[in-house]
Amino acid sequence: MKNIFTWIARLTVAIILLQTLFFKFTGAEESVYIFTTLGAEPYGRIGSGVIELVAAILILIPRTTVFGALIAAGTMLGAILSHLFILGIEVKNDGGTLFILATVTFFCCIFLLFQNRQRLPHLIKFKF
Repeated sequence: MKNIFTWIARLTVAIILLQTLFFKFTGAEESVYIFTTLGAEPYGRIGSGVIELVAAILILIPRTTVFGALIAAGTMLGAILSHLFILGIEVKNDGGTLFILATVTFFCCIFLLFQNRQRLPHLIKFKF
């Protein structure tokens, strides 16, 4: 049962991260607006897309899940804080969807980190 919940969390994070890449990499209006508001357009938009792509791939590989979860949790924490302090919960009349997706992704990553907590002390010694 634990394995099923772990895979649900992995897939949830990967799907959310991967589906937002289209908007980041194509320069969708909402993405450009967000990163312009944050003062990080275009490099922040493209850079965060690359980081999220790497995190999604790492999360799907059981041996590297802890790395992907750490990267994605940090990225989502940045997104959540940006929403709370700069952008607002609702961005361009999205009903708070982006904020909710960032929050769901963050908590799934925390769950994955908890599930892989035995590997956290060994991150420096990890070999691919």
